[in-house]
Order: sequence, then C-alpha cells, then structure tokens
Amino acid sequence: MPNINKLFEYNKSWTEAINTEDPGFFKKLSAQQAPEYLWIGCADSRVPANEIVGLLPGELFVHRNVANAVIHTDLNCLSVIQYAVDVLKVKHIIVCGHYGCGGVQAAMQNQSFGIVDYWLRHLKDLYQKHQAALKLIANDEKRWDRMCELNVVEQVYNVCHTNIIQGAWERGQELSVHGWIYSIKDGLLRDLKVDFDNKEDISKLYRMSDSAE
Repeated sequence: MPNINKLFEYNKSWTEAINTEDPGFFKKLSAQQAPEYLWIGCADSRVPANEIVGLLPGELFVHRNVANAVIHTDLNCLSVIQYAVDVLKVKHIIVCGHYGCGGVQAAMQNQSFGIVDYWLRHLKDLYQKHQAALKLIANDEKRWDRMCELNVVEQVYNVCHTNIIQGAWERGQELSVHGWIYSIKDGLLRDLKVDFDNKEDISKLYRMSDSAE
C-alpha cells in the first residue's frame, strides 16, 4: 500500500516543474477548457495521449477505451464526442489505435476473456469481414498490425456515421475526423490517410438527412 504514496510525490514534482516554467499555468488552466482536438484512443497504459503529441493539459480532450472503439450504443463515448463537438467546438477528432493492441489480438482469437468479450464482439465482426484478406498475410505480427489499422479505419467511419458529426457538418462547423496509428516500438505516429471533413465522402446509406439510393 505505501507504494501508492509515490504518486502524490510525483504529482508534487510535476506541479513544481510546471509552475517553474509557467507560474500562471494552473490559474489559466482553471479558467477555461478550449482544446482544438478530441483524441479517441486505446486505454493501453503505454499510449499516453498528451505525451505522444506533445500537448499540455487543456489542449487535448481525451476519450480512451479498450481498442479505441466507437460503438453506437456506447453512451459514454457518444457523450464525449457530443460535448467535444457541440460545446468545446473542437476542430479535429483523431481516432488513434496502436500496433500490438491486446484488444485487437483478443478479437482475433476464440478464447474467452470474460465480460470484455461483449465489447470485443464488434471487433470480431470486423475481423470476420476482413478475415480472407488477413489470412493472406503469413506473418502473425504483420497480420495483427494490419488488423489494428483496419480497426482504426472502421472507428473513423463509425465517428462519421453519428448524427453528432453530420449535424456539425450540416451547420457548417469546421470539423475533420482523422485516423492515425501509434507504434510503441519507436514512439512514432503514422497517418493512415483516412480523413473526412464533410458527409459527401461517406456512404449515402449512412447520411442522416439523405435518402438511401
């Protein structure tokens, strides 16, 4: 139990360092929250959102869960997105996965992991969808990495398919959605080149105000 006390010590050292560098930082931070970015990432402890992109507290609004999933019945994630878009007026939503994601790997297996199985069901559906192509990748790690990338792309689409995002676009709000992936091996981000800033780029079936063809 005493080991947990070191976190208070780390916190004190951190605040002292911040105050030395910028004496008015916490006063300004407490006055308002005005980030331009929403980060939807994995809960993995090796993927700290702010540190990866070099942003300070207050500059990045963050939502994290197992395997950076955006599920349309997850009111937690949807509430975060709505607050970020409608209240904070973020300009960019970044869905960031990471190579070596344990959640993604679990979804590629038949083993049961407990209650998280229900959460991973959505990833299993995605794996089944791409299973034929993934089987062509002989190397296990590369197959896993590719599934991590496909998961990011899928979650970007899921973000864009919400009425939250499409409503913002309808209002002419400046808002873009991006898909990135992070490598724990070298600490670098990769842009997966999946970006959306209007509903015309998504399937007509998912456009809330349009009739499906």
